[in-house]
Formats: sequence, structure tokens, C-alpha cells
Amino acid sequence: MRIAVVTDSTAYLTDEQCEKYSIYRLPLSIAMGNETIEETKMDSTSFFEKVKTMDGLPTSSQPAIGQASLLFNELSKKYDAVISIHLSSELSGTFNTIASLSKIYEGLAIYPYDSGISCSAQGYFVLEAARMAREDASVEEIFQKFEKMQQTLRAYFVVDDLNHLVRGGRLSNGSAIIGSLLKIKPILHFEDKKITVFEKIRTKKKALKRIEQLLSEDVEKGYPIVATIIHANVEQEAIEWMKTLKKHHPAIRYELSYFGPVIGTHLGEGALGLTWMEDQTKI
Repeated sequence: MRIAVVTDSTAYLTDEQCEKYSIYRLPLSIAMGNETIEETKMDSTSFFEKVKTMDGLPTSSQPAIGQASLLFNELSKKYDAVISIHLSSELSGTFNTIASLSKIYEGLAIYPYDSGISCSAQGYFVLEAARMAREDASVEEIFQKFEKMQQTLRAYFVVDDLNHLVRGGRLSNGSAIIGSLLKIKPILHFEDKKITVFEKIRTKKKALKRIEQLLSEDVEKGYPIVATIIHANVEQEAIEWMKTLKKHHPAIRYELSYFGPVIGTHLGEGALGLTWMEDQTKI
């Protein structure tokens, strides 16, 4: 079976990765004032600079069902099936749109997958699916691998301003009030596909140290790890953090990525995150 791999723009894979592994993307869009821009057509630095000039926050929107249909029409000419991997259904309606389309679409079997997360963590599933599809794995085998990957997947992040998440409806208002009053830097993570507070930490420095401790606990389990530092327009800070992590855990395979416009809308500039899992390339 010829299997195509589709994802959305919030996996933040590079153009080179998509070309190398034959990955197809459905872009989400950002509305900034009267202008709506596909996420793949705006770099994150320009996005955050433009946000500073706005009175309100941008809003994001999922790919139109017609746009998805056009892509699947093209893919049906070369493939028998599609595995379509998307950001958490609690953050966006993208997965549900593709799931609905898969039930009525003819001529191509569509298998939607809710990663339950976003950004580079979502990208892990996309890249592994593309690798396995190249090796003629079946849809069932790929989904079984996803289930195994979820068992070691971790993702933690710290934001400078919780109000972005609250105003976007992605975090409870109570958590933001506590953060404002106590001036804490809570560690956030995904739980049941939702962004929730993992721990309340007093400073960003201590929050990052705590994330390092969580990484260390998994390193001690003995399996190979790939870890990705993700930043919202603070690349140098992310690079410095990577240097620190490498000193403590040199055996880990490190990558650097970013929070693009859609996710950056909710996290705000200055956010830093770390995601990791068992390194599939070393299994």
C-alpha cells in the first residue's frame, strides 16, 4: 500500500524535512487585523514583531475543508491511503475536520491521528510515519508505533505571560490569576490533550532547572533519547539552554525548533519548552 503522510503547519517541520521525507502540509492561518496569512508564509520573528504593534491578539483558524479536499484529490493520484497527523483536538478543530472528511471522502483511505500535542512533539510522529511508510509499513503498524511513542513522550514549557493562554481560551483563568498575584513561572504540559499547569515555580530559571530534572529522570531509565528545545523568538536563550543540557547529558540527540505564529499566539513571545522521547532512530 502506498501511504502518504500529511500534517498541519503546527508541527513546524522545515521545508527541507518535508521535501526529503515527502511530507504534505495543511497550513493553519493567522488573522492579524484585517489580514489573514497562512502560517507557512510568515516567519515567527516577523509575527512577534507585528504582534507588538497590535491592540489585541491575533486569532488562528484551521485549514478549510475545501483546502483539505484539494490536497487529498492530488494525493489520490499517487497513493492508496493517507495518515493525517494533527495538533491536539483540544487546541484546534483541525483533527475533527479531517476526521469528518475521512468518513465521506471516496477514492482514498484517510486515517486521521490526534497527536494530543503540537509543535516538535507532533513532528516526531510525522517524521516516524514518513520513515515507516518508506519502508512499506502498514497503517496498522504505524499506528501501533504511535501508541508506543506516546509512552515515552514528554513536553514541558514555560511562558512569560499566562494571559495569552487565558485570552485564547487554552488555560483556566484561575491559573492566570494565581500567576499574576504570586509572580510565578508555572511549568505547563499537556494532560488529556489540554494545556495544564504541571507545577508552580517561583522563577523562570528554577522552572527550567526543574524541567532538566524531569529529563534526568528519564535519562536514568537507560533508553536513547531525542530532545528538542523550542522557543518563541528567543533563539539565543534556547541555544544557551541547549549548551547546558549537553553538558549534563551529552548522549542525548538534541534539536532546536520554535513556536510558530499559531502556537505563539497562545504562548506569547519568550516562551521556552523542551520535549523529548525515546529516539526512534537508535532503536
